[in-house]
Amino acid sequence: MERGRDMKRGRLVSLAVPVYFELLAGVVAGIMDVLWVARLGGAAVAAVAVATNVENVLLGVIMMAASGTTVLVAHAVGARDPGAVRSAVRGGWALFALITPAVAIGGWWFREPVARLVLGGHDGHVLSLTVGYFAISLPGVAVFFAQNVLDGILKGVGDTRIPMRLSFLGNGLILVLDPLLIHGLLGLPQLGIRGAALATVIGRVVALAVGVAALRRNRLLREAVHADPVHGTVAALRRTAATGLPMSGDFLVRMAGSLAMISIVARLGVSSVAAYGIATKAMYVATMSFYAVRQAASILTAHALGGGRDQRVAIGRQSVLTGGALGAGAALVLLVAAPWVMRASGAQGEVAAAGTLFLRCLGPYLVLLACLIALGGVFQGSGGGRQLVHVTLAGVGIQLPLAYALSGLGLPGVCLAMGLSAALQCAAVAGLFLRVTRQREASAGARMAAMR
Repeated sequence: MERGRDMKRGRLVSLAVPVYFELLAGVVAGIMDVLWVARLGGAAVAAVAVATNVENVLLGVIMMAASGTTVLVAHAVGARDPGAVRSAVRGGWALFALITPAVAIGGWWFREPVARLVLGGHDGHVLSLTVGYFAISLPGVAVFFAQNVLDGILKGVGDTRIPMRLSFLGNGLILVLDPLLIHGLLGLPQLGIRGAALATVIGRVVALAVGVAALRRNRLLREAVHADPVHGTVAALRRTAATGLPMSGDFLVRMAGSLAMISIVARLGVSSVAAYGIATKAMYVATMSFYAVRQAASILTAHALGGGRDQRVAIGRQSVLTGGALGAGAALVLLVAAPWVMRASGAQGEVAAAGTLFLRCLGPYLVLLACLIALGGVFQGSGGGRQLVHVTLAGVGIQLPLAYALSGLGLPGVCLAMGLSAALQCAAVAGLFLRVTRQREASAGARMAAMR
């Protein structure tokens, strides 16, 4: 039994580590992008920040296709059914084909109204720069969406290493192309902020081309190409959308809650907003590891269920243990290194002091959040994502009023609200998981009684 648990933990970690570095590569490239653009002035930085927030929203949209495809492909692979694998892949690409033209073409056509909306009606130089960036980045969303679906297929067959390598390739190219295209080095034209957008699209195009070649080399996917699909295209599309929609909704709800939290923190003053912004970026380095465990747990759960093995309890326990350990480690690191984190970001005076205090108060929240996010992978992999969305909605609905009420205590009060909300969400998800455990035990008892 102990050896089986160790094997599950090893498989969970082996899937999660590449996902973490894949996510981390994107964050590092984004930071470097801003640093190169910063030489163009504050308006350029603001334009890139706005564009990044819009892309985060769009990521939540395509997550419906990417995550749904991952779960359905993993389930089909576990069942050793090439026809179901082909249907799952077809459903992912069909949903991609349905969503992408509306976003890419519509986004380009309405790029100025979109820029005005996210800038709050602000006019002037920032608006023109944002519109210029959107003119390239929004059509380029087609590549971004295709890359996410491709990664979802590969993760579904249990390969998280190739998506990691593709992320390294694409983001590495962005790092190289940014200074060349933004500032016109080596005789290239100086494109300014449009150069940043173009560098991103080019890097993603190259990574996508390499990824398509990797898909064709995968043995399981090659077998699926010659199998008869279990479902028609429309039915496969609907299954992908139904499976991925809860995961997409969970992401979008959390992101909306984060944006709303900034407006609450803004009541505390500019120093608090700056400290909160820097601290949350440092926190993302830790939370990405939690989401990596969630993706790994989702893949393992879908594989097991597809093969007729209900291992949700064992996978859930290992996910919580792994996530909790990561959360505790992150809390300890931030407790000790908080002053250095703020100093490395260039923060001084009140901003540095407020940010240090906030980071040191995050410990309980990080441990609870890690367990919550990691355990969520079991629900996602077994088709129980709708329950997670309800828990997330309730959590955000509790967190925001609490943060508003406790903001009189400063950033520690905001942190306390985050921790209390995470505790309530953890309790709710743990209750749902205990129900799964009891159902499994009851089913096992019934089988034993029947055998007697």
